[in-house]
Amino acid sequence: MAEDSDLEKTEPPSPRRLEKAREEGQVPQSRELTAFLVMAAGAGGLWALSGWFVRRGEDVMRMGLRFDRQDAFDPNAVGMSLLTMGSEAVGTLAPFFIATLVAALLAPILLTGGWVFSPNALSLKPERIDPLQGMKRMFSWQSIAEMVKGVLKTLLLGGIVFWVILNERDNLFALLGQPIESALPSFGRMLLYAFIGFVAGLAVIALIDVPFQLWRYYVGLRMTKEELKQELKELEGDPYLKARIKSQQREIARRRMMSEVPKADVVVTNPTHFAVALKYDNTKMGAPMVVAKGMNLVAQKIRELAVENKVPVLELPPLARALHRHVEVGAAIPATLYTAVAEVMAYIYQINAFMAQGGAQGGTGGLLPPTPPVAVALPAGLDPGAAE
Repeated sequence: MAEDSDLEKTEPPSPRRLEKAREEGQVPQSRELTAFLVMAAGAGGLWALSGWFVRRGEDVMRMGLRFDRQDAFDPNAVGMSLLTMGSEAVGTLAPFFIATLVAALLAPILLTGGWVFSPNALSLKPERIDPLQGMKRMFSWQSIAEMVKGVLKTLLLGGIVFWVILNERDNLFALLGQPIESALPSFGRMLLYAFIGFVAGLAVIALIDVPFQLWRYYVGLRMTKEELKQELKELEGDPYLKARIKSQQREIARRRMMSEVPKADVVVTNPTHFAVALKYDNTKMGAPMVVAKGMNLVAQKIRELAVENKVPVLELPPLARALHRHVEVGAAIPATLYTAVAEVMAYIYQINAFMAQGGAQGGTGGLLPPTPPVAVALPAGLDPGAAE
């Protein structure tokens, strides 16, 4: 039962799923919203420019009805007259067409948040031209729902237009006996009223269709629990592969750290559990720096490298524990450990001076080598061993 539930598409689409769908051109679409915006823009254009349309319409009509005697003998007169009337008509309707075009281009923004151009949506796919798939789409529940929606839309819009014409029938017939100066404005008002009623019907349809299209879009992109798990693996990486990469990264970091041990000035040990390598260059550093540290086997390897490369090794358990706990590799020691580390570095300077004077060959005039520190003072709370 658990496996069956993992294969059911019950989970909402992830952001990555939505992004991939958008890249493939799958976005929510509502033709009813586009139709409403286009018609609303047209109605607004008619409302704002109705007086201008009427005046230009009168001019175009007078131009078409005027016919001089000279035009009767000119074979090109009719063509020129039609060309002039056409250009005037186009100029008259241009603002109307521009408004509707802008509305059509802006409609997708309300659903998708911007225009989407996807080359994948233009690619030829076999299932699009497969007759069997086409038959399935024709008789699918989606096609039936679209057919029912189309019938209801036709009845609603047709009823609105019929109601407007029925209410204006007396005024419509009265136009036949009116002069053109008054008939055209009256007819324009009737046309505007019919247009507004038509747009109101489209608004109702769009208010129903937009939520339905959004619901159907997100339902169609639902994912199974298994798909979510697989996507999470793809985004974050396979846990086994990630563990292997981290292991390799730790190994590389450990090798890099070990390569710094021969360059260290001193190694402070626990003596067996911890080892911390310190280096100080007063020309480049403001304070001594931890160049390597480790526990158990790593600490043993640090001690072995120090001995092989003749780096002094001091057994100062509290200081080794404090340095291992509070200082990361590549970081300078904190001010709270300055005094303790200063004692260690002072001893290193003394031993280096002793060796420079030939201490290893007994050439220091009978002087004894400096005594290594056996304990250093640490501020309270810095030694984790003492706290335990």
